[in-house]
Amino acid sequence: MDTCVDFSSNLFKPFLSEEAQVNPECYGAELAWWLSRELAARGVETSYPNYEDWGWFVEYIVDDNEYWLCCGNIEGESNRWRVYLDRKAKKLFGRNKASFEVAAPLLEALSVVLSESPDIQDIQWSSESA
Repeated sequence: MDTCVDFSSNLFKPFLSEEAQVNPECYGAELAWWLSRELAARGVETSYPNYEDWGWFVEYIVDDNEYWLCCGNIEGESNRWRVYLDRKAKKLFGRNKASFEVAAPLLEALSVVLSESPDIQDIQWSSESA
């Protein structure tokens, strides 16, 4: 199942200074907020964006299945972006991860959101993650 998408867009360039970013040249806040809003408009509710030292994510929870839709710029690029699904473990030590099938509505909505935006080009899906 394709759970990772790379694309080009100038829509998500950071508007705050480099000092305000999570880490130097680690962007994605604008993309995460946009995704959360666009997915919600299509009936797929996520959390508000949150961040780690590597970038940004929104949570998607269905019953006891938790996913992070991780997003950020591709290293060294300011207009190339990657979004990928991270299935969270239900038990200690990374065992019993949430199933891909439960995340299908999220991935389908993501595909629609990206393909319908005239500001997004060069969409490439793959099964790799980060």
